[in-house]
Amino acid sequence: MRMVIALGGNAIKKPKEKGTASEQLGNVQETCQHIWELVRDHQVVITHGNGPQVGNILIQQEASEPYVPGMPLDICVAESQGLIGYMIQQSLRNVLQVHGVNKEVVTIISQVVVSREDPAFKTPTKPVGPFFSQERAEELRKGGISVVEDAGRGYRRVVPSPNPLRLIEAPMVASLLDQGKVVVAAGGGGIPVEEKKALCGVEAVIDKDLASEIVAEAIEADYLIILTDVDQVALNYNKETQENLDILTDCEAENYLEQGQFAPGSMGPKILSAIRFLRGGGKKAIITSPRRVREALLGEGGTQIVPHSGSQ
Repeated sequence: MRMVIALGGNAIKKPKEKGTASEQLGNVQETCQHIWELVRDHQVVITHGNGPQVGNILIQQEASEPYVPGMPLDICVAESQGLIGYMIQQSLRNVLQVHGVNKEVVTIISQVVVSREDPAFKTPTKPVGPFFSQERAEELRKGGISVVEDAGRGYRRVVPSPNPLRLIEAPMVASLLDQGKVVVAAGGGGIPVEEKKALCGVEAVIDKDLASEIVAEAIEADYLIILTDVDQVALNYNKETQENLDILTDCEAENYLEQGQFAPGSMGPKILSAIRFLRGGGKKAIITSPRRVREALLGEGGTQIVPHSGSQ
């Protein structure tokens, strides 16, 4: 079976951590312990987010400006692909070897086409980097940086997040899967590029769930598995009337999405990605936590999203 496994931020950096190299590597190692059997038994592409990491890289770039030239956001995304891909590639290889599985893991620096006409460039919405106090947020705004309040937790920098259109390296990913490799691709949603006469980087950060879906379609994956920090999708999340969902169709998911059940910055893109995947020919989307992923693949946990009857 061919599948895309999308790793959420908690698989790399947990909310209360500083984000040191050892913390992030430890989290990746833990996640690899949960997914190694899937990697052993199936053709797998691993994707991942980069919100905390790319925001931190931006701060490093700006702080070093008096001494070395700062790099634009698309290159910062490429940097985050390298550092996170390295951790996943090394950790997964080590876990596989411990279990006697001889599979090579390779990371591809991935470019994803976006449109300059995307309205996201006029309204930055993608939170990146650490949380700031209100005072620091005001200082950043005076410097021309977009900052918003994030769910009562503080203030964060936001950048444009255009819709992904196409993974440039998709044929290479498919070829490596055919050769039996495990591929880490479209990290951080992919490096945003504009495609005219030649490819050109664009300053933005693409949502990793939406990017994972275009990867899944491009390689004709059977399953799209999105790992996050909750075991199941829920209606009325964090309320007394919360209702966890075992299974729902793409039509039901779309109705709940339109009702505003799934927040734009968290579960919303995951649900939208699942809908797009199923309507693009995918068999099933699964949303769950890393620790429940093996049960979910057997239909015994997580939230299963399937095509409505007669759609395929």
